[in-house]
Amino acid sequence: MPSAKVLEQKKQIVAELTERLKASCAGIVVDYKGINVADDTALRKELREAGVKYEVVKNTLLRLAVKEAEIEGIDECLTGTTAIATSADDYVAAARILCKFADKHPDFEVKSGYLDGAAISNEMIVSLSKLPSREVLLATVCSAFNAPIAAFARAIQAIVDKEGAPAEEAPAEA
Repeated sequence: MPSAKVLEQKKQIVAELTERLKASCAGIVVDYKGINVADDTALRKELREAGVKYEVVKNTLLRLAVKEAEIEGIDECLTGTTAIATSADDYVAAARILCKFADKHPDFEVKSGYLDGAAISNEMIVSLSKLPSREVLLATVCSAFNAPIAAFARAIQAIVDKEGAPAEEAPAEA
């Protein structure tokens, strides 16, 4: 039986992990076996730059944290080597980076994930990974709103140019 000190440390880890799960908008659970240190370091760097927290965690501790965070449907995948990537404000960053990495590394596998506290399927994770980043989506929306206004402004300018040109030429002919 573990000592009281070890149990207290594990309770602290579960509490921190539970808070992280509750505070995140999205999370991806992966099986990280079969990758070397250089690849793992590159993956962690890319995730960190995107604002995603990535951590290798024991299945039992993650199972307890998932239960406390009330995320249903992730328990089944908590076998083997497990790491979790969570993002507090970007729904697609973790999915995009991890799915891209999994495509290049056949032993690396995306197991499961969640959005806003609800488990999602692997098909949904793949769909998320194909979405552009939040900034690109916002730029696309802004350009869609801006396009009719810009077209209207060009049309008005064309009318002004068309009507303004003969008026300037008329006094010259007279």
